[in-house]
Amino acid sequence: MTTLTRPLRLTQYAAGGGCACKVPPGELERVLGGLAVPAGADLLVGLENGDDAAAVRIDGGRAVIATADFFTPVVDDPYDWGRIAATNALSDVYAMGGTPLVAVNLLSWPRQKIPFDVAGEVLRGGADVCAAAGAFLGGGHSIDDPEPKYGQAVTGLADADRLLRNDAGEAGLPLTLTKPLGLGVLNNRHKATGERFEEAVAQMTTLNRDAARAALDLGVRCATDVTGFGLLGHLYKLVRASGLSAVVDAAAVPYVDGARQALADGFVPGGSRRNLDWVRPHLRSAVSEDELVLLADAQTSGGLLVVGEIPGYPVVGELVPAREHAIEVR
Repeated sequence: MTTLTRPLRLTQYAAGGGCACKVPPGELERVLGGLAVPAGADLLVGLENGDDAAAVRIDGGRAVIATADFFTPVVDDPYDWGRIAATNALSDVYAMGGTPLVAVNLLSWPRQKIPFDVAGEVLRGGADVCAAAGAFLGGGHSIDDPEPKYGQAVTGLADADRLLRNDAGEAGLPLTLTKPLGLGVLNNRHKATGERFEEAVAQMTTLNRDAARAALDLGVRCATDVTGFGLLGHLYKLVRASGLSAVVDAAAVPYVDGARQALADGFVPGGSRRNLDWVRPHLRSAVSEDELVLLADAQTSGGLLVVGEIPGYPVVGELVPAREHAIEVR
C-alpha cells in the first residue's frame, strides 16, 4: 500500500490544472477540421461550431445531450476536486439547455504515488454533486496513470426545439455572465503557494442549473459556458458561429476576490495567455493588456455566457452586426 511521508497536495502531481490544461483552441480546431464525421438530420448539434455538447433528436420533441469532461487537480483537497470536476462536467448539459440524467466516472490514478483511498474522496465529491443535481451516477472507467485525472461523461435530456446553442445569437441582444471570472489565476496561485480561496471553490462547485433554467424560462436561444478558453475565447466561438460581432464592457465584468492581485503577482496560467493569443487577431481593445489577460483567463467550472438579460446577473456586453473585428473590448 502506498503511504505519504508529507501532507498531500494533489496539484503537485500534475503539470497543469483544471480547464487551463486544455489543448489550445487553435490547435484543437485544426485537428478536428480534418475529421470526416457522418452527419444526419437527427444530429442537432455536432462538431461544426465547437458547441458545449452533442445533441441528438430521439423522438418527437426530445433530444439527448452527450458530453464528457475531465482534468488534472485544480485544488489540493480531493473531495473538493471531485465536486469541481463533476460540476464542470454537468455544466455542458446545462449550457445546452438540458437536464442531466446520468453520469459515469472517468478516473486516472497514479496508484504507486497516491493512496487509492484518496481517489475514493474524489469520487465521493463527484457523487455528491450528481445527487444534488438529481442525476444518477452509474459507474464509469478507471486506469492507472502517471497523473491524477478525474471527470465524468454525462447524458442529459432537453427539448429539441429549445436548445441553447452557440450559433443562435442575434444582433442587439445583451450578453449576461452568470459567474465571476478570475478562477484560472487563483487556481494557479493555489497550485504554487497552497493558499486556499474559499470564494473560488464556492463558485466552481455551484451548478449552472438555476441560470440555465432562468434563461430557458425567458426564451433565450443562445448560450455557452465559460471554461478553459476564457470569456474572450468562448465569446469568439459564439460570435463566429452566429455570424456576428460583440462588444464587451470590461468595467462590467465581475471577478472573484483576489483575482487581480493574483494577476499582479504573476500567477497566470499558460492556457490564459494562449487563449488571448488565439483571439487577438480578431480583437480590438481599448483596455490594458492585464485586463485582456483576465478576460481570457482559463476558467474551471465557470458560469454561463447568455445571449439575453437574466435578472440577478450582470450584463457585460452585447451582440452587434458583423464588423471587421469579431470582439471589441471597451
